Amino acid sequence: MAQVLEFKLPDLGEGLTEAEIVRWLVQVGDVVAVDQPVVEVETAKAMVEVPCPYGGVVTARFGDEGTELPVGAPLITVAVGTPTSGDAAGPTEGSGNVLVGYGTSEAPARRRRVRPAQPTVAGAARATAVAPAPAAPAVPAVPAEALDRPVPVISPLVRRLARENGLDLRELTGSGPDGLILRADVENALREALPREQPAQAQQSPEPSALAGSHRIPLKGIRGAVADKLSRSRREIPDATCWVDADATELMRARAAMNAAGGSKISLLALLARICTAALARFPELNSTVDVAAREVVRFDHVHLGFAAQTERGLVVPVVRDAHTLDAEGLTAEFARLTDAARDGHLTPGELTGGTFTLNNYGVFGVDGSTPIINHPEAAMLGVGRIVPKPWVHESELAVRQVVQLSLTFDHRVCDGGTAGGFLRYVADCVEQPAVLLRTL
Repeated sequence: MAQVLEFKLPDLGEGLTEAEIVRWLVQVGDVVAVDQPVVEVETAKAMVEVPCPYGGVVTARFGDEGTELPVGAPLITVAVGTPTSGDAAGPTEGSGNVLVGYGTSEAPARRRRVRPAQPTVAGAARATAVAPAPAAPAVPAVPAEALDRPVPVISPLVRRLARENGLDLRELTGSGPDGLILRADVENALREALPREQPAQAQQSPEPSALAGSHRIPLKGIRGAVADKLSRSRREIPDATCWVDADATELMRARAAMNAAGGSKISLLALLARICTAALARFPELNSTVDVAAREVVRFDHVHLGFAAQTERGLVVPVVRDAHTLDAEGLTAEFARLTDAARDGHLTPGELTGGTFTLNNYGVFGVDGSTPIINHPEAAMLGVGRIVPKPWVHESELAVRQVVQLSLTFDHRVCDGGTAGGFLRYVADCVEQPAVLLRTL
């Protein structure tokens, strides 16, 4: 006899407490294999396909596309065990593996029988809207018309917009084909719900939310995660910044010569990363973090190098693991792989966490300099501006050279200005004379 197991939304990585259902990959009644992806969710950091550790028949799904679920909330229930004679699926089982490689620190999921305990109102309503779980107890009343009338919405973005503004989609009439509710329908309903403008009373100023033409944007998702991390960095880290202009002409020539020799092309970012790992070997104080509770500086023996990447979803910082062990060609390949994954929204939480030092090439935005905010809980970040022709004194004569501004923001708790200046000066020397790097390897 089969038993029904409940699979809950697992821990998807450091600090992630919720995820939004983007797309269901299975239907109720489908037969799923062990570790088969059953749903695609979006966290504040990445799009993730969540595999189910059980094999069997899907008996219920919890949540519509566009619904946000907390970690630990039910995702699906699966009937596992030896099938009846009418089943064609064969024996079913469970693997215990949940998001292997996604940065989860939880132990493998345990099989357990679902007990007929009273579910929460929200959870029960979500499950009923998709497919009722077997032998589920009665739940607080849900209007019958809400169950009989499916909401004609396809886009998760439309659902999210309505949910964030407290709008009941069941009350709308869609203007799309067959009554499909479009984003314009939701926006029109929200505008109609705004209170009529009242004459301002004397000596009173309108509230910010009442200003004509203003609207509120929820600070959530990847934007919210970035805001929280940057705020924490500014709040906890006593940072300082130093910078220097460097003549990058010889570095650009060296890169051109390497690429002209055949083989894989070497990126400028890879050469800068190679310089960073060499500099961190000489100044390990900057490859560290501060354990506030223990009042200790923790220095790392490895360099997990983060790099800032701008995507349509916002700023993300993928991490190249053990960057100190890679040559320029290996770094180029890894940067390309992680950048493509970032743009596609397919970076795993494990590829977005665990960095020990960050390289930020903001020169791609056409700017010369910046004062980077440290990627908490790291201790430093190197910023690189654009490389442009500028007048420069070279060998005692004025010449036009390729000049770049380098800036280092560092945690003043891990070192003083002398160490930070030494690190930045070494980086600048390697940029100006790449042979310096070869001499110190």
